[in-house]
Amino acid sequence: MIKPNLSDETVEAVASSGPEVALAKGVLVQAKQDLRRFRAAEDRIGRAIYADAYSWVASDDLWWPYSFLNVCEVLSLSPEVLREELLANTQVGWYSHSRRIAQRVSTSVRGSFVNVFGVRGSGASSRHSNRPVLAH
Repeated sequence: MIKPNLSDETVEAVASSGPEVALAKGVLVQAKQDLRRFRAAEDRIGRAIYADAYSWVASDDLWWPYSFLNVCEVLSLSPEVLREELLANTQVGWYSHSRRIAQRVSTSVRGSFVNVFGVRGSGASSRHSNRPVLAH
């Protein structure tokens, strides 16, 4: 729907509709870029930028003049359709990041159990053969 690379005709059309419309379009384009660029960010700043853009698109706020719903109204866009388009692939990135963090924590906790309890996968049988058995 909204593309960051605008033709000269589109820029003129938006500019002739007033600065409020141009700003609304700019806010929307920036959110779209942030969602795509920082989807898989691993650094704190990138994740914060992504979270801000995601929250803005997901919000039903009407109080702020440049909220997602108000921007959609100014630009005559369907909020539901645009929201679906913008967030279509972003949730996968958020899940992947959370999954990576969970894997790191899990590995760290398992390593801590091994260090603290000296568990080294004894010959004792277990329902889950790939998991260490804690000594009683």
